[in-house]
Order: sequence, then C-alpha cells, then structure tokens
Amino acid sequence: MSTYFAPSELIINSDGSCFHLHLKPEQLADKVILVGDPGRVDIISRMLDSVECMVSNREFRTATGMYKGKRITIQATGIGCDNVDIVMNELDTLANIDYATRMEKPEHRTLDIVRIGTCGGLQPYTPLGTWLCSVKSIGFDGLLNYYAGRDSVCDLDFERAFVGHMEWSTKKGAPYVANANPDLLKRIMADDDRMVPGVTIACGGFYGPQGRALRAQLADPDQNAKVERFEYKGMRITNFEMESSAVAGLASILGHRAMTVCMVIANRYAKEMNTDYKPLMKELITTVLDRI
Repeated sequence: MSTYFAPSELIINSDGSCFHLHLKPEQLADKVILVGDPGRVDIISRMLDSVECMVSNREFRTATGMYKGKRITIQATGIGCDNVDIVMNELDTLANIDYATRMEKPEHRTLDIVRIGTCGGLQPYTPLGTWLCSVKSIGFDGLLNYYAGRDSVCDLDFERAFVGHMEWSTKKGAPYVANANPDLLKRIMADDDRMVPGVTIACGGFYGPQGRALRAQLADPDQNAKVERFEYKGMRITNFEMESSAVAGLASILGHRAMTVCMVIANRYAKEMNTDYKPLMKELITTVLDRI
C-alpha cells in the first residue's frame, strides 16, 4: 500500500513547491549537480545552453536547463550536512511523492547527483588544485545515525577501525562511513588522471571539527595528526569538507546515485591555501557537466 504523508511532515507551499527549496516537481531534472555556494549556481547556469527556471529561497538557489541535450538541475545547498538533509529529502519528495495526493508514487524515480565543491587536502599527494573524488565519506556530523537504514548503506568494518584508531570520544556523535555510487563514480572519473580517488571526512563545522584552533582551544589537539596516520586496507584519508557524507548516505537510503568531487584549495599537511580558486573551478565544472 502506498504511503500517505501528512501536511506536518511533507510541507508544500501554497504555490505547489517544496517548503525550503521552493521548487516544483516539474522543475526537477533527473541529473542534479549540487554546489555549496548559491553564487556558483549562477556561474554554472551561464554554461548551460538554455535555462528554463531559476528559483531562490534563503541559501537554496536552483537552476534547471539544458546542456548538450541533457536536462540538468543545479542546486545550491549552502554549507553543512544539516542543509544537505533538507536538500536531499526535498529533492526525493519532488521525484517520488505525488504532491497532489501526498502519496508515494508507485514507480521509483532515481536521480544522478554529483556534488562539486572545495576541500582541504590532508596528504602530501593531494596538492592545491587536485580533483578529489570521494569513494568513501566519513561523517563527523552524525546525521545518518537518525535514519533506520544507515547500517545497510555504510561500511561498518571501516567505521570500527576508524573509531578505534581515533580513540573516539562518546561525547561526539558516532561517525559513519558512506559509499559513493560505484557506477556514477566510474562515469565521472572516466579513467581521467586528474581525478584522484580518496576518502573524505565531512565535518560538522569549519574550525574546531576540522582541527583549526583560534581562540577556542580543541578538545583533541592531536585529531588531525591521527586522521593523517589512519590507514585501512590501503586507503588513507585524503581531505576534509562538510557535505559529502550526507549526500552519499542519504542518496543510498533513498535509492539515488550520488558522489562528490572536490577541488583542493587548501593543503593542511603543507599549510598552503589558495583563496583565488574560483577561476580554476570552471574546468572541473565543465568536466562534470560533460559526464553526468
């Protein structure tokens, strides 16, 4: 029997759009690019052949249009896994719930979702400008622990090894390890030497959770050193960012294909930073547009 979703759970605006994104079901394409910065939606939309709609609400800016015969939605999430929780759930409702009846659709619609972002590299082989593809994402945010399906979509052996190595404090939310969709990962990487596979940590903040100490001191000053030393079955942790675990984990639970590719704009190992990275993003964006 199809599930009915009450108005308090599925909030639909008076114009027929979803609550936060203000997007209507007919405005969503099957191929979705996620970006953090709302301004990047405008940049990518100018690279499309045509744009059919532009929608904005708070940090959630959306454009849908055509690129080389493919219909693509560009969606800004803002910063953090909490925002991604909103975006992923509302995109799924647009695809798989009938807004007129509030009933789950009988046939599942699968979205291909690629997050393009920026990150901090953690290894000597992840210099500035590296394109890092997150094969696995470790969630420091704890978001996926609120969903019943988390164990079925996570690498539990990896989680146990990581928790033991880090001497993880129970005061923090339990980390989880979500996997990128292998088929989408293969399509986007396409045997391209510029695309480096890696293991990403998605942090619940930019400063303390990523080991940055300014005036507020860290509970675990050795966190980043332990992260850099961790190895599991030949895999090392390559980068910090703030969204990939929620994207991969929720996509798997909801039956979508998702992955994250980020450009390294800081290398924490070498203590280097490039604040003028935006011009360098165009080549990465074009590559993803061509392959999604």
